[in-house]
Amino acid sequence: MKGKALRIEGYGMNKKLIVVNGTMAVGKTTTCRLLNSKLQNSVWLDGDWCWRMNPFVVNDENKRMVENNISYLLRNFFSNSSIEYIIFNWVIHTEAIMEMVLDWVKNFNFDLYKITLTCSEDELKERLLKRQAHEEMIKRSIERLALYEDLDTFKIDTTNKRSEEVAEEIIKLIKRKFS
Repeated sequence: MKGKALRIEGYGMNKKLIVVNGTMAVGKTTTCRLLNSKLQNSVWLDGDWCWRMNPFVVNDENKRMVENNISYLLRNFFSNSSIEYIIFNWVIHTEAIMEMVLDWVKNFNFDLYKITLTCSEDELKERLLKRQAHEEMIKRSIERLALYEDLDTFKIDTTNKRSEEVAEEIIKLIKRKFS
């Protein structure tokens, strides 16, 4: 793993924001579901939930709606005194998107964990084929793998790992840094 946890100073109790990113099929959703079940006083937001539209249309209006919904939910999670861990996963593949997400919650006090899940190209292709992804989606996802290498995040390779192992690795990281 590379990168480091970032403490953003403010007032009050430090909540922990765990941002899990990575391309499709690296295990974000399953890992975050497990994290949410293992961490007491936690809440989990999957950014893809805000895109569940039929038909799925990516345009400026829908992008703004998704961003507004995510920022609204994240801010409300931070405002809730019973929540200690805020788990957020999304396909964040650029520093600009990561900065946009962090800008939404800049007025809150929290410890930040930016974690990128990745896997080998062969493993990614196999996982996407199991999901019956079309060739263009597989090609785009494999091409995006390289984008995640340059992000300032902890990297966890999920190749040949069970999601339970990945979740435990994240929990150890969080407990080690600010316990």
